[in-house]
Amino acid sequence: MSLLSGIRVLELGRVPPLEVPGMMLADMGADVIKVESPSSVILSENEEQVARRSYTNRNKRSVFIDLKTEEGVLALKRLAQNSDVLVEGFRPGVLDRLGVGYDALRQVNSRLVYCSMSGYGQTGPDRLKPAHDLNFLARSGVLDLVKSHGDEVSIPLNLVADYGGASLHAALAIMFALFARERGLPGQYIDISYLDCTLALLASTPNLRQLVTKGHTPRAEEGVFCGGYPYYSVYTTRDEERLAVACSEPHLWVNFCDVIGHPELKAFARHEEHYRRSPSDEEAVAKAKVSQRLRERDARDWLEVFDGANVCVSHVQTIDQVLADPHLSSRGMINDHGGRVQFGSPFRLSLLSPCDDRPAPIPGEHTAEVLHSAR
Repeated sequence: MSLLSGIRVLELGRVPPLEVPGMMLADMGADVIKVESPSSVILSENEEQVARRSYTNRNKRSVFIDLKTEEGVLALKRLAQNSDVLVEGFRPGVLDRLGVGYDALRQVNSRLVYCSMSGYGQTGPDRLKPAHDLNFLARSGVLDLVKSHGDEVSIPLNLVADYGGASLHAALAIMFALFARERGLPGQYIDISYLDCTLALLASTPNLRQLVTKGHTPRAEEGVFCGGYPYYSVYTTRDEERLAVACSEPHLWVNFCDVIGHPELKAFARHEEHYRRSPSDEEAVAKAKVSQRLRERDARDWLEVFDGANVCVSHVQTIDQVLADPHLSSRGMINDHGGRVQFGSPFRLSLLSPCDDRPAPIPGEHTAEVLHSAR
């Protein structure tokens, strides 16, 4: 039996970060029902939309319910009576006005765990403002810290605020609340803010720890992981490929210097003061020497040399190369679903295996089946 067999999740929303917590729960056996509005779904979805749905909505069921009608509200309340979790991504107050907010639904099911995911949270002066991943990166200070070459800003993929931030924190909070029920507590409300989660992730980085412990305000292009120190950077090889060198521990840097034939560079290993300053001119020269040396061979040649040398060096792969990576394939992370490549679940538990046996549903595919069982 799957771990979450018997757990029913209602998912209200149509953006991938909101769909990821449900996907994770579905992978572990929960019955996740996507509640979709017929008016918001493009039935003749194009290839890109189908591909987007295929990952985050695997192992789920889909129903059409129009929450702007009395019949739709009653249908959702019937489903909520026998559900364990509801995840929603509307702006604060929207579902309350429709009559299916937390206060309304806990009246029909006191055990319901109700999780709201919103940009700025359910409280605070900016709670109703619209925003996306880039806004949360900017507001949290992350964007200012990933600047390079003066004021040029490098915009990360929306892995940080959207997925690493809100999605993962929501999934974990839901599991906390379900575990609390096992300890005798009733269902409860979860308020997940994309901005809060982004700041929480940033707080764990060495840059921010320097602020707390040393009182040093972090700045872009400062710190061990800024890319300016020779032991932690990306270098181009003779064939215009790139290698990521992350030998931030001194013993790894020593090994690296031996392999490339520059033992005199061992003195440029990570130092405590690197956490709170930019690289010096001397350190920049050392980095240039590494760059020049790695330019003398192709990436494949260097990778063979580094193999087994106890150094943290990786090829900067394109997505096509990732899909052909034998290690990822051996871990079940690259799968073929009817000719469509899909990434697997990263969960590896010795006694539990995530399921990946049902493709994403067609919008509204299970409407009759689900609503009939809720009567």
